[in-house]
Amino acid sequence: MSAVSFAILAIAAVAVAGLMFGGIKVRGVSLGTAGVLLAGLIAGDLIGRAGGSVDSDMLSFAKEFGLLLFVFTTGIELGPGILRLLARRGASLNLMATGIVVLGLGSAMLAAWLLGLTPPAAAGLFCGATTNTPALAAAEQALSWRRSSESRENGVTGDAPAPTNDLRGGDSQDAAAVPSESHDRITDLTATYAVTYPGGVAGIILAMLLLRRLFRIDVATEARLLREQEAAEHEALERRCLLIDNRHLNGLPFGRLAGVEETGIRISRILRSDSNDVVAANDRTVLHPGDVIQVVGTRESLDRIEPSIGPKSDIDLTQRTGNVRVSRVFVTRSEILNRSLAELALDQLFGTTVTRIERAGIEMPARGATQLHFGDVVHVVGDPAAVEQTAALLGNSARSLQQTPFVPMFIGITAGILLGTIGIPVPGLATPVRFGLAGGPLLAGIAFGLVGSIGRLVWYIPSSANHALRQLGMILFLAAAGLGAGRTFLALAFSLEGAGWIVAGLLTTLLPLLIVGIVARVWAGQNYCILCGAMAGSMTDPPALSFAQSLTESESCSKAYAAVYPLTMLLRIVAAQLLVLLG
Repeated sequence: MSAVSFAILAIAAVAVAGLMFGGIKVRGVSLGTAGVLLAGLIAGDLIGRAGGSVDSDMLSFAKEFGLLLFVFTTGIELGPGILRLLARRGASLNLMATGIVVLGLGSAMLAAWLLGLTPPAAAGLFCGATTNTPALAAAEQALSWRRSSESRENGVTGDAPAPTNDLRGGDSQDAAAVPSESHDRITDLTATYAVTYPGGVAGIILAMLLLRRLFRIDVATEARLLREQEAAEHEALERRCLLIDNRHLNGLPFGRLAGVEETGIRISRILRSDSNDVVAANDRTVLHPGDVIQVVGTRESLDRIEPSIGPKSDIDLTQRTGNVRVSRVFVTRSEILNRSLAELALDQLFGTTVTRIERAGIEMPARGATQLHFGDVVHVVGDPAAVEQTAALLGNSARSLQQTPFVPMFIGITAGILLGTIGIPVPGLATPVRFGLAGGPLLAGIAFGLVGSIGRLVWYIPSSANHALRQLGMILFLAAAGLGAGRTFLALAFSLEGAGWIVAGLLTTLLPLLIVGIVARVWAGQNYCILCGAMAGSMTDPPALSFAQSLTESESCSKAYAAVYPLTMLLRIVAAQLLVLLG
């Protein structure tokens, strides 16, 4: 069997075994896709003991491509609602994440002092315990810069031999030992990272479960309370029938009323004073005293405009006969994307009006300046023929909503990869900060999901396809990570020194999460779903996010994760380099 075929077989077998194991529930809790990591560790060790190996290039590709799929599709889904979350909870969530990073740095420094680890080994422990590969790369770069600096200071070219060094701080070496010592430091860094990384993933999940048990949290109740809280923060739209008694409105089109565009109020029906039939209305509809109109808006906006029109009417226009149809229409036609309702002028073209818009599960007023995005659901009111014409203009194609446009998707992935390679200079650090494959595609996905479309390029992935791609990406990542680390991890795990690293790494993971989680829950009353997402984001750990999503079945986890990710990534990269440079 070829190396490629064996690698694919190993990943598939690990995925099957891990998902089956992860599906087993103990007291209502299961590991879900995280079970794939455990299966991969065991399989990697067994393959190594049998004298075999899995092609490292194939594992690297599967791991990185899986990670990229997961974070990019997560970003696409988060894009439309991320600004709203940042405005409401961004400050508090990032304060939590900063506390977790600072406490984690302190825990790693304490563990290094107790175990007598070298600064590079301490940095490796910090990166592994917090599951942050970009921080590891940054630490390696900082170590290379430190080696060059020490060589220049001691006048060493790097050709002289040097004795080897272990993971503990030891006797000082002479100047000629700098190059070889630096090689040993790289080994220190990568070894402690490899040993503590699996425990870091497990530690985040364990912290979530411990907090759930400590506060006896019912996850379904927490998710329901969060939905109710979000609904209360976003004022719902309602209908109201008003009797026109202001004679100054006689002969005035509804769209010219003061405050209509500002408040987003829309008129949908009108009953003339001299008629028994209700007809459709729009901004061009001329008003007369004695008419009854039905308007749509938030309660606050309706209360504001009611005194200038007239009192509430006992007549419910939705229950009266008339040639009026209401239809929910999907926006799927690329030619009208990012065009505003005012530009489309549906009232002039067809005599219809859009009364409200649903986007990313949120209902919003249909202002003239509101631009339409792919997948928006607009409520169109008019006579039946006009509504059909409006639906044709907007697209309303159920088939388009089930298709994934792959060209924009791969453009977004390419942009994310390039974004991850861009160095961000940080004063005081020798090497620039980079977000890498874990951060670049996530930020690109959020940006493209927020924009929605550019010309005929549409960044939209159906919900079912998005979920499938995320799951596939995470399974590939965990299977490859487990197979790659299995033999090293289990061999060191049963040694005295390796066990010490694992325990230290697990405590570096657990203590900050539990301390901040308890404080956030007790003093701030933070919702458990939001808390889990912020904890996963503070560790920049996609597997933990996947577990949190399966545990809570709430997309709020992903939103909290994305809200803290950029700042957390920056802080962890800086912290890892500080451990190396200041040690």
